[in-house]
Amino acid sequence: MGMSVTISAATEDDAEHILKLQYLCYQSEARLYGDWGIEPLTQSLDSVRAELRSGRVLVARLGTEVVASVRAVLEADGTARIGKLVVHPRMQRHGLGGRLLTAIETQLLREGLARRFELFTGHRSESNLRLYRKHGYVPVGTEQVDERLSVVTLAKEAGAGAYAAA
Repeated sequence: MGMSVTISAATEDDAEHILKLQYLCYQSEARLYGDWGIEPLTQSLDSVRAELRSGRVLVARLGTEVVASVRAVLEADGTARIGKLVVHPRMQRHGLGGRLLTAIETQLLREGLARRFELFTGHRSESNLRLYRKHGYVPVGTEQVDERLSVVTLAKEAGAGAYAAA
C-alpha cells in the first residue's frame, strides 16, 4: 500500500528540509535563466526560519519526508503574497503544486483577512504560468529585471475561482 501526501503547517523543525528542497527545485529555474545567484539558491537557513515565524508556510509530506512547500505573507491591505511554491521533481505533474496553492489560499480565506492573492514567476517559466492561470490568476504586470529575465506578476481577487474545503 502506498503512502498518501498530507499537507500541514510547517514547523521550525522543517526549516532545513524546506531550504534543501527549495535549493533542489530552483536548479531548473537557474538553468532556464542562466542565473545561479537567484535568491532561492542563496537564501540562508536563518532567513527561512524567519519566514516560518513571520508568515504562513505549508508543507506537503510523503510519510515524514517534506516533498513540497509554499509560503505566504499577508500585507496590511489584505494582499496575500504567495511565493516559493516548490515540489520535489519526482512528485511534479501529479497535482501537488495545485493542492498546495489551494491550501494556502483556503487557509488565508478562512482567517478572513485576504482580499487579493498575488504571486510572480519568470516569463519563461511556462509550467508555473500554466499552473497559476489554471487556478484563476491573471497577469497584472511585467517587470524586466535584466536582458535574461522579466518577472510576471499574477493576481486574483479573494473568492475568485473555487476553493476546496481543507
